[in-house]
Amino acid sequence: MWKNWTDRLHLLSTLTPAKICNWLYLVGSYWLSRQLGKPMHKGLPAAISIEPTTACNLRCPECPSGLRSFTRPTGMLQTALFKKIIDELHERLIWLTFYFQGEPYLHPQFTELVRYAHQRGIYTVTSTNAHFLSDENARKTVESGLSRLIISIDGTTQETYQAYRVGGKLAKVLEGTQRLLAWKKQLNSATPHVVFQFLVVRPNEHQIAAIKALAKEIGVDELQLKTAQIYDYRNGSPLIPTQSRYSRYALQTDGTYRIKNPLKNACWKMWHSCVITWDGKVVPCCFDKDARHVLGNVESVSFFQVWYSKTYQAFRQRLLQARKEIDICQNCTEGMAIFED
Repeated sequence: MWKNWTDRLHLLSTLTPAKICNWLYLVGSYWLSRQLGKPMHKGLPAAISIEPTTACNLRCPECPSGLRSFTRPTGMLQTALFKKIIDELHERLIWLTFYFQGEPYLHPQFTELVRYAHQRGIYTVTSTNAHFLSDENARKTVESGLSRLIISIDGTTQETYQAYRVGGKLAKVLEGTQRLLAWKKQLNSATPHVVFQFLVVRPNEHQIAAIKALAKEIGVDELQLKTAQIYDYRNGSPLIPTQSRYSRYALQTDGTYRIKNPLKNACWKMWHSCVITWDGKVVPCCFDKDARHVLGNVESVSFFQVWYSKTYQAFRQRLLQARKEIDICQNCTEGMAIFED
């Protein structure tokens, strides 16, 4: 518990009067927009996700990157573009997630990009399959100032782990985690806050007690149990857990499944955050994995121009009027994705 409070205090330490005022603008304009039924937006994003790369070494069955099913190109984020984004937003940006699709550590300058954002007072997060946490990368990660490192570990035995993390090696995940924790201790660093994230699916739900024991044994700072997004869920899937609390979908009397999210005509994410792909495309959120709803490109214009563009405002208006008609919203499970433990 104390480790979690240390992480929260670290997040609070990144706040400034400008960031707090911006947050209040966002909350106020979101509330007003819901009341009026039209987008009245003020403020810049408090949180963004930037994609280092779409490339990945694994073949996870519910991941476009793992399935190699993207229609958009695969590539690497350019340093100049990243710095342009951070330089525009850092005064009001609180939270930066270095992840969208792909494996971040495949980007050759990944830890250097993290350091750049850290030096500008931003709370930084990434998610990794931990196969590239060599001793050098583990040290560089700690030295970069990364605030939070989420490590995907979806099984406590190799057989169970590889049922979802196809092509992965559990031993590499554990070795990489141990190297990272050793460098934290050696460098006397409170960061990164190391999280084991366990994606609960039917093949591994029997190992929930075991992952709790393993997380304690390894000494990570936190364990999170995460529910899985299933693309074709209506007729069921061998990945949907039998334990209802760990599923984003509810079984109906006719044997089909429905999404638990009621999908109201509102979305806080569209007011306070966004996702930027490796090649500069701004998309609404992490559910637009194939970048079907491009709201602008920050390679050619400023982020401010994109954020307040007619295209962006029109998309916010659609959300307020008929969210269920937007394809990426139809499988949205925001707010029911993670159980902390």
